[in-house]
Amino acid sequence: MTEVPPGAAASDRTLDDGAVDRIAGSPIVTEATETPVLLVLGDSLSAAYGLPLDQGWVNLLQARIYERNLPYRVVNAAISGDTVAGGLSRLPALLAEYEPKIVLIELGANDGLRGFAPARIKDALVTLVEQAQAADADVVLIGVRLPPNYGSAYTERFQQLFATVAERTEVALVPRLLADVAEDPRLMQADGLHPTAEAQPLILETVWPVLDPLLE
Repeated sequence: MTEVPPGAAASDRTLDDGAVDRIAGSPIVTEATETPVLLVLGDSLSAAYGLPLDQGWVNLLQARIYERNLPYRVVNAAISGDTVAGGLSRLPALLAEYEPKIVLIELGANDGLRGFAPARIKDALVTLVEQAQAADADVVLIGVRLPPNYGSAYTERFQQLFATVAERTEVALVPRLLADVAEDPRLMQADGLHPTAEAQPLILETVWPVLDPLLE
């Protein structure tokens, strides 16, 4: 992510400031079949904020799964503005409904943008991972990096919490969803927080090497 625009209070920032939830809280399901489900629990970075849904990296993931004849369908349960607390409230019902074989957890960015304690975010992520594991799902944890104007001490603690959670719960980790994207202004929307359509294939390439072994 790039720096939060000048004049924006850090404690008031989220990844969807001023936005209307584009998917209205309803998971985007690619098709209704008995095919094993890959569930994406995330925020606007996975909900294709500011873009047509079909251009988002999650939709590109489903397209690649089809191309490679892998036996999974994607349920995109990402909601713009979601937090770890929101994930905790939604995940049990999603697990019960879809019985996913794989769960991608991409949450925590909005908590970090609001300056919440890293320990609080870490504990919630551990619970999310453990809930998915208890439902016999493999988990990929996806981390993000905060803008530099949050201060090095906080941003470093925030960045480290994802590795800590992954190590504690023994799950696969994508350390930075926007690696090679956030530092390039040409790949970020005007708000400096959300990637453009051109960035979405790059995001998929960041996630794919970690996810691929679970799909195979």
